[in-house]
Amino acid sequence: MRVGLFLPSVSPVATPAFLTAYAEAAEAAGFASIWVGEHVVFLDEYTSKYPYAEDGRIGLPAESGMLELFTTLTFLAAATTRIRVGTAVCLVPQRNPVYTAKSVATADWLSGGRVDFGAGIGWLREEFAVLDMPFEDRAAVNAEYLAVMKACWHDEVSSYEGAHYTLPPCRMYPKPVQQPNPPIYLGGETDAALRRVATLGDGWHGFNHLPDSAAASVRRLEGFLGEAGRSLADVDVTVGAYLQPVQPSHLPAYRDAGVDQLVLSAFAADPEGIRSVLGTLGDEYVGAAARL
Repeated sequence: MRVGLFLPSVSPVATPAFLTAYAEAAEAAGFASIWVGEHVVFLDEYTSKYPYAEDGRIGLPAESGMLELFTTLTFLAAATTRIRVGTAVCLVPQRNPVYTAKSVATADWLSGGRVDFGAGIGWLREEFAVLDMPFEDRAAVNAEYLAVMKACWHDEVSSYEGAHYTLPPCRMYPKPVQQPNPPIYLGGETDAALRRVATLGDGWHGFNHLPDSAAASVRRLEGFLGEAGRSLADVDVTVGAYLQPVQPSHLPAYRDAGVDQLVLSAFAADPEGIRSVLGTLGDEYVGAAARL
């Protein structure tokens, strides 16, 4: 079992010095991965419901913006040599798929093949409006955009024809180091999201889980995989604890739930603080998980 980290990529804490300290300390402590989230804007007022909080609010002030996803990923990769870097999650329907394919391929190229591509369809209708992107059809758009990206990653001459996107014949290089493409992890907790994992994903990136809720979701995922002619062995199950009260003693239960990688959240106010926090977490979790 592996242990990764979810980076708090928010201003004003996430300075270059903080990110460098975070990346170096995470790699030194033996963590498997660092994951970065995405929101291009926050809003003072919104009616959309954040799915990972009981009150439906994201829990960050609107002025505490997140760093741009792939810039941050590449910065982390440049500060390290081994640890994997991932998106948790890239909001695929909000982005042009060719530019996203280019960003993923470039990050994978520059990192030497260390990118995990976590993708989601988004929940914040108001953010889609800011970007002038359709919200209602985002699941169908997501599927097509992933197909466009795979065409860019796989084919010498890339093209695609669909209901939501047409890609005329073109060439996109460099291709990702990882072939045929970096692993695609799909996020989300609903039945529809888990069906997307079963049909489109190399992995599932669950969020805000303790072992019992992770086990229940993995059982549901296993059923949808069976319907798609696949099994749990065909996907990597990565689960973030987020703000849940996770403890090292929970590791065997996560393993028994079918979790391949547990992602921890780690917070500190400055570079020295995050080095200390990650060192302690590494001592508590990394070796114990590897022995399971």
